[in-house]
Amino acid sequence: MTVNTERTLFGIGNPLLDISAHVKPELLAKYNLKANDAILAGDEHKPLYDELVASYPVEYVAGGAAQNAMRGAQWLLPPNSTVYTGCVGKDAFGAQVREAAQKDGLRAEYLVDEQLPTGRCAVLITNTDRSMVTDLNAANAFKESHLKKPEVWALVEGAKYFYIEGYFLTVSPAAIQMIAEHGSATNKTVMINFSAPFIPQFFSKPLDDALPYVDIVFGNESEAEAYAQAHNWDTKDIKEIALKVAALPKQNSKPRRVVFTQGAHQTIVAYEGKVTEYPVIKIAKEAILDTNGAGDAFCGGFMSQLVLGKDIDTCVAAGHYVANVVIQRNGPTYPREAHQFQG
Repeated sequence: MTVNTERTLFGIGNPLLDISAHVKPELLAKYNLKANDAILAGDEHKPLYDELVASYPVEYVAGGAAQNAMRGAQWLLPPNSTVYTGCVGKDAFGAQVREAAQKDGLRAEYLVDEQLPTGRCAVLITNTDRSMVTDLNAANAFKESHLKKPEVWALVEGAKYFYIEGYFLTVSPAAIQMIAEHGSATNKTVMINFSAPFIPQFFSKPLDDALPYVDIVFGNESEAEAYAQAHNWDTKDIKEIALKVAALPKQNSKPRRVVFTQGAHQTIVAYEGKVTEYPVIKIAKEAILDTNGAGDAFCGGFMSQLVLGKDIDTCVAAGHYVANVVIQRNGPTYPREAHQFQG
């Protein structure tokens, strides 16, 4: 049976320009950064961006977690399957982000802020680790009124699947609730990603407000542990945490599915009281160029098969496939050539 996928997958998040470079550990130490982490920039991090550009050969890549995932999903889907919204500035970086989305076939319905510059993310790569420091700028200026515009809300109503990045909880919980409540009430599929440990640690209230409407939760092992710690669950067992998140209260009768990746270790899927483990694709360490965007790529691959009506085994396999491709490239980029995934 052919599935109509036109604009079926709608994503929302913080569109950013990634400024990526392989750096010396001393740079991380200077700014008190962990080797494998994601944080919002404080005042003490503001000089980092100019120093990065001045001291290292950098690459500029259109990024933002949900946008990366949506581009990855579109790579495996028929044309015109995906749409995305967030806020960019009226500047060259914003134009670069829009161009990258269009090249990958993603329809971008950005809110354009006239005053603030487009958000940026310093991606500091050491070995196979990446430390991300995000200066949201215009991304932080998203207004739910943009979502309410008839031409944008029509895309929400036309979609059947929604993907929300956890980072967006710092920007517009109201917009997230609008989408989540609409999706739950109309029996569509609502998905959210924990995105980084600081989201469940410091934004647990808006996250917990959204979760009753969420059908699929994505995250990694460190984010799972952060969620458990924030909720005083006395466990670091990722399988147990996945089961507990899956069992949290829900607004509709659809069981929640929880998907936790663990880098090179098995991916865990919890559903209806059962955990299934999936081995990742083996890869030589020297073949890994950049793990930035690997989690987003996994979600993109997973969602591509979900909207095609495939089973969860196939969804996970596609997630592993797209992540495997991306970690062999610089930055969260996707090949121009057709994919080789056999679902």
